[in-house]
Amino acid sequence: MEKILERYERYSYAERQLVNAAEPETQANWSIEYNRLKAKVELLQRNHRHYMGEDLDSLSLKELQNLEQQLDTALKHIRSRKNQLMYESISELQKKERAMQEQNSVLAKQIKEREKAIVPQSQWGQQDHGLNTSSFLLPQPHPCLNIGGTYQEEATEVRRNELDLTLEPIYSCHLGCFAT
Repeated sequence: MEKILERYERYSYAERQLVNAAEPETQANWSIEYNRLKAKVELLQRNHRHYMGEDLDSLSLKELQNLEQQLDTALKHIRSRKNQLMYESISELQKKERAMQEQNSVLAKQIKEREKAIVPQSQWGQQDHGLNTSSFLLPQPHPCLNIGGTYQEEATEVRRNELDLTLEPIYSCHLGCFAT
């Protein structure tokens, strides 16, 4: 156990000696690093003022031309990035437009199919009752689709004919694709 403690003291003493010996060198490195970073910050602040159009009196003609070239290059880069983003946005919107047109055509086909299916059903119902369709049924307006894209159905009030019979509207079905 004593040997372990002696080794520990030896290593910890050697470690302390290394830290103490390196400390002045480290402080010198830190002061050099501090001065370097301080000069860099001052340079960046001066450049920033020049880019903002301040303190230009102290610049020579060559420095002014260099500054102008840097600003032109930066402006070209900004414009090209802006154009790239606009083209990407336009492309994305065109994809969305195509998808919406496809969806619109599918919905239009579904509406036509349902209208075709409803017409024969209403004719069957009229033939089964053996009644004259011109005096028995009143025309039902078609449901409409607003420009905003929401489905609105005309008021589904019960219609009566000349015989005072209650009739349900022909097109009272709700199309699930237009539900709000």
